[in-house]
Amino acid sequence: MLFLILSILCSVIVGVIFKISRKYNANPSQIISFNYIAAIALCYFTFSPNLKELDHNAPLEIYTSVGILLPILFLFLALSIKYMGIAKTDAAQRLSLFIPILAAWLLFNEGFNSYKVVGVLVGFAALLFILKKPSDNAENKWIYPATVLFGFGIIDILFKKIALYTVVPYTTSLFLVFLIALAVSILIVLYKLFTAKENFVLKSIPFGILVGIFNFGNILFYLKAHKAFAENPSTVFAGMNMGVIILGTLIGAFFFKEKLSKINILGLFLALIAVVFIFLSQLQ
Repeated sequence: MLFLILSILCSVIVGVIFKISRKYNANPSQIISFNYIAAIALCYFTFSPNLKELDHNAPLEIYTSVGILLPILFLFLALSIKYMGIAKTDAAQRLSLFIPILAAWLLFNEGFNSYKVVGVLVGFAALLFILKKPSDNAENKWIYPATVLFGFGIIDILFKKIALYTVVPYTTSLFLVFLIALAVSILIVLYKLFTAKENFVLKSIPFGILVGIFNFGNILFYLKAHKAFAENPSTVFAGMNMGVIILGTLIGAFFFKEKLSKINILGLFLALIAVVFIFLSQLQ
């Protein structure tokens, strides 16, 4: 459970950094690139991963898929925020919980006891209540939040598959994923610099490094949590998503003075109940 809590903390801090970076007009795609540079360096000097450990049975197609999807999804996230607003984008990202929860049942043959069923159902209701916010955006470009929803759900499933392949140390797997993601993010930045004529923003560097540190911690602890709960992946799937929403909502309210409606507060209460039920399901 400690790994799950640490992953939640790191995830929320990443969101806080991105929120603050907007006030300094830092470039999101450039932040993403420097994020991977920092994460790669941290992974290398902390764990000394050896790519020679990869064998012919290693899931290279999964590594490649995650490495490509991660930076591209950040771009769709930005487009979704631009056209549909932060509230609907946040809802789409967190409701991606539906995808891995269904995968745990359909693909990983996980059994659901009564506690887990109640926890998941209450959790879904909590997510809807917490994320229910008004939006004044009249444009209806649902392709962007829809891509965010399905994309992050697929990434959750792929990370589960990476965690299950124990022949290669997960730190080596993580290192390779970061390398692929960096290559893709650099191509995106170069395209924006030379084709879209964007300017290079120096302020993006420190924000990128900070994001990289906590992004590394988020994914690392997330994989460790999956190993700790190998027989119950939905515990990690649900706990991570609801935990991030609860902490993120509280930080938004107390540090960024974001207003909470009565429905949002009800959602927080339901989310806490859901987490308790999912925890109890582990004791069965």
